[in-house]
Amino acid sequence: MSDSSSSSGFGTSILGLLGVLFIGLKLTGQITWSWWWVLAPWWGGLLFVVIVICATAYIIAQREIDKRENRK
Repeated sequence: MSDSSSSSGFGTSILGLLGVLFIGLKLTGQITWSWWWVLAPWWGGLLFVVIVICATAYIIAQREIDKRENRK
């Protein structure tokens, strides 16, 4: 038998738990932050992934440009 939590593909992350905590605090009036900041643990993680992908693509492109310049 397999564990349903591991086979679903969705694990509990620190950012997910932090997001749930922030939403609970916002709905109970404990914090008065903007919803942008309350939801930041989710979009912040996505933004991080996008930045890493863009940086990797830039580095690969620079290496290819350097290789072509060295061939001449």
